Amino acid sequence: MKLVCSTSSLLVLALFSSHSIASVYKCTDTHGKTSYQSSPCAEEKTALKIDMTTGGSTNLTVRLKQQQQEQQKELELKKQQEIEQKQQLVKEANRVKESNEQSAINQQLIKDNPIQYSAFAIPPYQHDKLSSLVKSFEARLPEIEKFRRIAAQKALATGNCKRVESDQLNIKSQINQLVFSIDCSTSKTFHFNEAELAK
Repeated sequence: MKLVCSTSSLLVLALFSSHSIASVYKCTDTHGKTSYQSSPCAEEKTALKIDMTTGGSTNLTVRLKQQQQEQQKELELKKQQEIEQKQQLVKEANRVKESNEQSAINQQLIKDNPIQYSAFAIPPYQHDKLSSLVKSFEARLPEIEKFRRIAAQKALATGNCKRVESDQLNIKSQINQLVFSIDCSTSKTFHFNEAELAK
């Protein structure tokens, strides 16, 4: 029986070879029926592509499954990237909101205490118009606005600062140790780091 199958297979291959066809497709359907053709298999259970030049074969069914798995992975990766992008947008929106809230508190403090604060003592750091220095610490903007207020109050509490003229993030700041500079009307300048202000 094997001899008959082998002989028929060789005859099929020889037939296709005589017509100078580079590849032959061996298609087996769900009922186990096998056929050889020059065009790709349709919806057969297994599909084998036979190279007439080298005699080698490729299991197209396995390749198709691999392609489907790769496509599924790509879809999952894309979905994950979209989720992360949305989370980042939400996080950024919350940061801007919290920063604006802290700035509003600062401005109200200045409005309520015009003797202790000049009108532009703590100008808001607008998220879309940040200096290169503040931009480096953008992720901590709400904390920066809060610490600016605390730094100004701490300078006034020393008794050596009658009026806060300027309250800015200092160039010596590091990502885990912010530094703030307070210029007073008495020509006195105070520098406070994050650790001091967090006490």
